[in-house]
Amino acid sequence: MGESVKHLVNVFSSPTISFLTLFAIFFFIFPPTEWFAAINRRLGIYKLWTGKGGVFIFTVMITGHCLSLTDPNYRAIVLKPDNVPIVLLLFSTVFFLWLSMKQAYANDARLAQGLKPNEYEVPEKRKVLVWPDLVYTELIVMVLCMVGLLVWSIVLQAPLEEPADPSLTPNPSKAPWYFLALQEMLVYFDPWLAGVAFPTVIIVGLMAIPYIDTDRSTSGYFSFQNRKLFISLFLFGWLVLWVYMVIVGTFFRGPGWNFFGPFERWDPHKVAALNNVNLSEIIYVIALKQTLPDNVLVREIWGILLTSFYFMGIPPLLAKFRLKGFFERMGSMKYSWFMFLSLMALSLPIKMILRWSINLKYMIATPWFNI
Repeated sequence: MGESVKHLVNVFSSPTISFLTLFAIFFFIFPPTEWFAAINRRLGIYKLWTGKGGVFIFTVMITGHCLSLTDPNYRAIVLKPDNVPIVLLLFSTVFFLWLSMKQAYANDARLAQGLKPNEYEVPEKRKVLVWPDLVYTELIVMVLCMVGLLVWSIVLQAPLEEPADPSLTPNPSKAPWYFLALQEMLVYFDPWLAGVAFPTVIIVGLMAIPYIDTDRSTSGYFSFQNRKLFISLFLFGWLVLWVYMVIVGTFFRGPGWNFFGPFERWDPHKVAALNNVNLSEIIYVIALKQTLPDNVLVREIWGILLTSFYFMGIPPLLAKFRLKGFFERMGSMKYSWFMFLSLMALSLPIKMILRWSINLKYMIATPWFNI
């Protein structure tokens, strides 16, 4: 792989580019409304989940991964014993996402033709008994899994380190992979938001989708067309706000929690200059050229107004105009919960963009809490 290609990949892997690109194209890949779906069909994006689209996806992934392994920096990162399972996890995530979307699009095509979903077309000859058919299959799979784990434990060294030393902190100090998304959020938010509020909202929000979307007409089979809004929002919360953060925290964050491209050597002496400022400092010091007011309420009134409008002004405006039909169909209670969870989830990419563009640290900064 040429050095120019590696440099280009390093540049585009930067969160300021990769995240904005993912954020911009996500809803064209998983269209939540008919407007997005029309563009999706016009561009042929839906073919990723039909026909030979899966072959194309996995060919690109495997080819790119194999070619990248020729680079020593890339190889040092992805072949670390504690990173190998994450690489396999990412491949399996893409596979099962493709499989479920393929089944959903196949059922949508059948429903459009007036046929029943594939799940309802089960001939008698496909029915098998639990004993011996299912139990034998499970036994064989269990044995194969045990063999695989034994080979894995022999070939791959366990990622164990020396006993913890309070006088010697590893650089970078990383949480387990399932907490790396939270650690990445700490770059952009106050600890109580990144460590408590957002994980709670993400988990509760994903759990609340079946209670907000109570339509049972498509229960029991895969379908995207009839539930595209909620499936798109679920995948946005899962893939963009969690899986992407895990990828960045695992493979792209190096010493000093600085960003490094996949083909860049982790230099412990790299220093990224940051000059983060609060909204009040941007307004009073930078824009109005004056000192900050001593009164906390006067100083932070702009952040309070903007935050209040974001959570309490946008939902009724959308219900009145853009989402009027959706509001009437959902009802005030479900609509309020839906908007609160959606706006909370959307605040993460908004804050990331504000940090990258104007170095915004906090919207509201007080001695007691920061937002």
